[in-house]
Amino acid sequence: MAELPALFAEPHRRYDPLRDEWVLVSPGRTNRPWQGGEERLQVEQRPPFDPACYLCPGNTRANGETNPAYATTYVFTNDFAALRPATSDAVLEDGLLRAEGEQGTCRVICFSPRHDLTLAGMDPADVRRVIDLWAAQTAELGARYRWVQVFENRGEAMGASNPHPHGQVWAGTALPTGIAREDASQRAYHARIGRQLLADVAAQETGGPRVVDENEDWLVLVPFWAVWPFEVLVVPKRSFARMPDLDDAARDALAAILGATLRRYDALFGVPFPYSLGWHGAPFCDDADEDAWRLHGHAYPPLLRSATVRKFMVGYELLAEAQRDVTPEDAAARLRAVGSGR
Repeated sequence: MAELPALFAEPHRRYDPLRDEWVLVSPGRTNRPWQGGEERLQVEQRPPFDPACYLCPGNTRANGETNPAYATTYVFTNDFAALRPATSDAVLEDGLLRAEGEQGTCRVICFSPRHDLTLAGMDPADVRRVIDLWAAQTAELGARYRWVQVFENRGEAMGASNPHPHGQVWAGTALPTGIAREDASQRAYHARIGRQLLADVAAQETGGPRVVDENEDWLVLVPFWAVWPFEVLVVPKRSFARMPDLDDAARDALAAILGATLRRYDALFGVPFPYSLGWHGAPFCDDADEDAWRLHGHAYPPLLRSATVRKFMVGYELLAEAQRDVTPEDAAARLRAVGSGR
């Protein structure tokens, strides 16, 4: 790999072309003494079935409904949904005060009937079933809603309310703020350059110091502009606008590299790694510019220095701009070094 610029060893800012914003990079800041808060060390020793878990097959959920005896994946409408289809669509405009109703729905996806598994621990064939369900839910909800957000929060540190392997799908009528920024950036780049922004990112980064893993169809890298310490971007090498567009080869390759990446996370500090993982594809609307969009996944894990010391987004980060304590190049090297073995 080519020698890194001397600038990277000193405090500097990096530009995120996907969201049109900057991040402050402060190399070596993890060397400062730490007497602050620490996460509770998570030790996952769970049974294959937990009779008290409201996501296990055959168990009763909080609303009194009973889960079927599902054998692979299972999806249901969230019992405490943040979005509902019958919400008012009224609009309020009073000077600077604006509000609008937001209709939508929220679903829960159980990845496996086994309580003791994670995506990292599942066989590629089982991860492929999850990907197929993500794609099917995206297609179904995209027929009605403008935005469909597939995501997983893993671990107590990321607010997961249940350790059973599961994720969520939220769909809504509005284009969320962060997605609107990604949409505008990709549209503008495509109109100006004639190519997809993320296609050019993948081409420039392949074989470089920020690549964590790659196979024939996918590239996993710590973005040049990453905010979270061990954040990764998952990008297909071929052009797919949305997850339902993925062909069989791309889905199989994604199942393999996604599981490998999550095992790298677990190996980094020797603990089940907390993260938020989600997928962004072209919005579902009449004016969607599918030619500008390339499907991609974001993983945002909070751990920074060890299994118990996380990155806190406070102070400067909340009041000024995002800041990270290790360079993306160092983070990628550490993830590559731990390997992805089962």
